[in-house]
Parts: sequence; C-alpha cells; structure tokens
Amino acid sequence: MKKIVVLVMAVIFAVVGCVACAAPAAEPETATESASAATGAEDTAAAEDGEGLVFGFTTITNSNEFMVKIQKGIEDKCAELGIEVICNDPDMDANKQISQVESFIAQGVDAIIMDPCDADASSPAVTKAQEAGIPIINVNSVTTAAPDVFVGSRDEESSELAIEFIAEKLGGKGNICMIHGNPGQSAEIKRSDGAYAVLEQYPDMTLLAEDTAHWSREEAMALTENWIQSYGDQINAIFSQNDEMVMGALKAAENNNMKENMIIVGVDAIPDALQAVKDGRLDATVFQDAYGQATMAVEMAYKMVKGEEVESETYVPFQLVTIDNVDNYLE
Repeated sequence: MKKIVVLVMAVIFAVVGCVACAAPAAEPETATESASAATGAEDTAAAEDGEGLVFGFTTITNSNEFMVKIQKGIEDKCAELGIEVICNDPDMDANKQISQVESFIAQGVDAIIMDPCDADASSPAVTKAQEAGIPIINVNSVTTAAPDVFVGSRDEESSELAIEFIAEKLGGKGNICMIHGNPGQSAEIKRSDGAYAVLEQYPDMTLLAEDTAHWSREEAMALTENWIQSYGDQINAIFSQNDEMVMGALKAAENNNMKENMIIVGVDAIPDALQAVKDGRLDATVFQDAYGQATMAVEMAYKMVKGEEVESETYVPFQLVTIDNVDNYLE
C-alpha cells in the first residue's frame, strides 16, 4: 500500500513539474508585449491616415473671396486626410499673423501653412517655425525668408496675360489705369512687375494712373470714381490686380456710363467676375486656382510630416478667361 501511495505522489509531482516548465510561454508579460506590438502597428496606420495630426493655417484675410477659397481647400483636404486644422485670420496684420504662428508653435502643431500678409513683415513667422522644427509651407504668397515649401502661382504671369490681352484689344495704343493690391504683399509686387515689363514692349501704351485699393471692392470703386472724374474718356483700360477690386472698378465705370469705352480686366476668376465675363460686362479675368493651391499645400505638409521628400516650389499656372472659354470655369 505504501508503494502505491509513493507512486501516486511521484506522478502528481511530475505532472505539476511539467506544467510549471510550460508556464513561462503563457506569462502575462509576454501577452502584454504582444498587445503593445499590435497597438504600435495601429498607431502607425493611424498616422499614415493623418489621424492624430494637427496643422495650423493663417490666412491673409477672410474678407476676400479668393482667400476664402484657399481656406476652404485647406479645410477640405485636411478633412479628407483625417487631419485636424486650426484656422486663424490676422485681417492683413503681419504682426498678428506672427503671433498666430507663435501660438501654433506653443500648441505643438505638426505643420504650419501660411498665406503671408507681407513679404517682409511676415518673414519672422517663417523663421520662428523653422527654429521650432515645425515644417512651414507658404501658399499663394511668398516671404523674404524662404519657407520649407512654397505652393502658388507665378504672379507675374497673371499680369502679363492681362496686359497682353488689353494691348491686343487696344491695338497696342491707349491709356491704362492699374489698381494695386496691398502694398508690400508679394502678389502686389509681382503683378506690378509683370505689368510694367509688358508695358515696356508697347511704347504707345501709357500708364495713366496707378494706386492701391488694398484688395478691396469698395476702395477700388471709390478709386475708379476719382479717376473717372479726373481723366474721363482718356481712360481706355483698367487692369485690377484682383477680381474683388475689378468688380468695384466695373461698377464705377457702369455707374458713370463709361464701360462701353473701356477694357476692364482682373485676376483670380472669382464667381462674380466669371459671371460678369459670361454676361459680357467684364472683358476678361485671369484664373488662379486658389482651391488647387490650398489642397497641394496640405499634401506637401502631409508628406513632410511623414518624412517624404518634396519639391521646395510647386507652381500652378494662370489661365486667361474670356467670353470664349468662360463656361469651362463656371461652377
């Protein structure tokens, strides 16, 4: 009997020993390590989809229809990629724009997209972002300080297309008034340069008057009223550096029964201007793809955050819009 008991006890100890030997394979620590690995894989997938990323965007102003289109493109593309975006409007104040970028940095955003208020005055914002190690992309307008990426159009091209069109309509002879955008902003500088360059090729075309209307429809209308009072029918054409201003100029010309004797051209192809071209009221506008620039800027920022190489400059071409092709641009 004692032998049987001893034998049974030996078997029990052997079984327990085998179980103990096998136990490490199912220890809780090993299971935790597997769960952590799975979570890490999920986090990587989420980052690739944009989830968890936050971008900051500071525009020039939301009182301008073209700028509103840029912000819409930023918001739509971020939503498509699952990126949270914080949008700020400095209302054309470069110092306020710099403060907004500083706030983005303090919040730890993953990338900053900026439509600069001023080529020089907004430059510190670029430097601050780069010093903080945050990718910064300029959209639509440039700064003196080079950003990591610029996405926009060659602004000289817009005014070159516009002035060439006016020269063709006037037979290379006549007086032009030019309405400038906000002084110091890169689009204003380059669109002015493009216009001057083309005018040099037409010695019989004179720049009769030029002044700024700060991208404002109301200011452009008042400015054109003053020109009409001063120069009357000496004005053969008006070139406006954006469509907000060209619609003000057009209204002033129509109110004074002067439009029939003027060629009026703008830039940006906003809906109001496109409809005016369609209706035969406005002679032409130059299409700038605000929405396309914005979505491209988000794509560049997204690629940079993921560590991909991107081009330092990406340009979207301008296109002349007249009554002959306006239907291609109307939504």
